[in-house]
Amino acid sequence: EAGDHCFCKLKGQIGDCSCNVDTVDHFNNIKIYPRLKSILNKDYFRFYKVNLKKECPFWSDDSRCAMRYCHVKPCLEDEIPPGLKGESINHHDHEIEDMAVKYLEKAQHTDCEAEADDELGYLNTTISASAYKDFELWKAYDDAQDNFCTLPDEDGGAQYVDLLLNPERYTGYKGYSAHRIWRSIYMENCFRPKNIYYEYIPSSKLNGLCLEKRAFYRVISGLHASINIHLSSQYLFADKMQFGALSKDSNEAGNWGHNLIEFKQRFSPEETYGEGPEWIRNLYFLYLLELRAVAKAAPFLKNELYYTGNESEDADTRAAVQDFLIVVSSFSDHFNESSMFSGGREAKKLKEDFRQHFRNISRIMDCVGCEKCKLWGKLQIQGLGTALKILFSGKFDQLESKDDYMFITKNNKHFRLRRSEIVALFNALGRLSTSIYEIENFRQMMR
Repeated sequence: EAGDHCFCKLKGQIGDCSCNVDTVDHFNNIKIYPRLKSILNKDYFRFYKVNLKKECPFWSDDSRCAMRYCHVKPCLEDEIPPGLKGESINHHDHEIEDMAVKYLEKAQHTDCEAEADDELGYLNTTISASAYKDFELWKAYDDAQDNFCTLPDEDGGAQYVDLLLNPERYTGYKGYSAHRIWRSIYMENCFRPKNIYYEYIPSSKLNGLCLEKRAFYRVISGLHASINIHLSSQYLFADKMQFGALSKDSNEAGNWGHNLIEFKQRFSPEETYGEGPEWIRNLYFLYLLELRAVAKAAPFLKNELYYTGNESEDADTRAAVQDFLIVVSSFSDHFNESSMFSGGREAKKLKEDFRQHFRNISRIMDCVGCEKCKLWGKLQIQGLGTALKILFSGKFDQLESKDDYMFITKNNKHFRLRRSEIVALFNALGRLSTSIYEIENFRQMMR
């Protein structure tokens, strides 16, 4: 059909995987997306601890002052579920009082002037003092679980953000600053064929790379495509972008929508030198990789308590996750990671290069000039990093043998996933799942 020109090249094999695009579409849209969307509304998965104040290690920060409408909305006292308030835990009253003052709504306002796109990107990190009591409860629980490694963001500068109050959507963050982020990722951190001097690698040249290097590029390209789909499907239209257009009482949901023109500019073959459909194919590749990581870690994930202190919700969360894991494991064409890094000394060096490149990309996320973009960038990179750790660290390989599971959990602390890794993994897969679901919406709009 004429309206299907973005998708006609998308049919058939995903490449480096054994299944087809339409197989994934059906499995995701009918089975995965609805379940995952429900799970990500649970308190365990909606609060993410992240440090958004780290200095950019590569160039001077060019982020600008932000305004209220781009801030994250405050968590009101009565929005916090009773089971999360941790009243049974003793605290120093003055500390809680300081937190309450720090996170009052009036403390969030700034006096500076900025452009409308800045306000869209601002992150409102307001969370009530009672929620902080819960987080201390969570931390005490987590610290007792023999954590084996400290992630970079688990430091004094990290704070909880409510992801449901900060949806990933169009912020107006573009131009030189945004391009520099992606250019740094593609040019400096992706394995590249010789004599390719522009950011993306043409699909015709990808087969010249070995599987591992090709997979690294496809993972980054797939993430880029997914983010562009989110921005196109959650787009704030121009007449709503004037300063003050969103009144405090307005229904913000009504101002956002699918921008088909934006989607075509980012993905149609005519606008992308024929590469747009391949970028979407890379999204499917990344989706299958993260789906496989969840399946591989399922013996561990199904025994996790998903603790928040609210017994009934925690039980609901465990039941929902266990149902989800059964569905994930039922997929017949998972990504096969065993074919990667399997060639002795050379493979070991390649794996280390892979890891270092990925760590560098994690650090580039601290250079993003828009707080909301930085939040979702860091979360999705951590989720992807967690998936790679599950697939390639070797520490999870024994998990799939059910007979060994109890022995491993008692005697091997090395495969443990921290709360922030689990939250990031599920939310990252949720973003990819949403992207594939939105592709169907754009397909219908074109028709």
